[in-house]
Amino acid sequence: MEHLIQGIVRDAEHLKDKYTDQKDIPVNYVCIFCQSEKEEINFLEEAHKIGKIIQETPSGSLFKISIDTIAGKLQLLKIRKPDLSRPERGDADFTVSDYFSFKEKYLKETGFSLTKREGFEMIELYEKDNNVRVYFSFPPLDKQFNLT
Repeated sequence: MEHLIQGIVRDAEHLKDKYTDQKDIPVNYVCIFCQSEKEEINFLEEAHKIGKIIQETPSGSLFKISIDTIAGKLQLLKIRKPDLSRPERGDADFTVSDYFSFKEKYLKETGFSLTKREGFEMIELYEKDNNVRVYFSFPPLDKQFNLT
């Protein structure tokens, strides 16, 4: 499980660095996209070994964990239920120091899109045929769950 998480963070950081000037910013959340029900059962079992569930959502379980990654300490892991709209391996969410300047600079660029939810919003970075997606949330998810 930890190897998979580290790979998602590494690949997401590479994608982030390819399209933004936001180098060396911390990761605050990783989601593993399950590709089958069998995979979901296995990943949930493994996630229980490294953390505890802090929220159940319609799309999957959110765990509080503690893993050191190349992009800092990771405290949030989601195991996402199988979803045909998510063929990638997963996503990582990074914390930018000035979200609104970042939003103004990158939202007009190819590959970036905005999603608004109740109480927060996030910018997605998507590259066709990439194995991961990258998000930048405001407020960051670790702050939403009072982990910082």
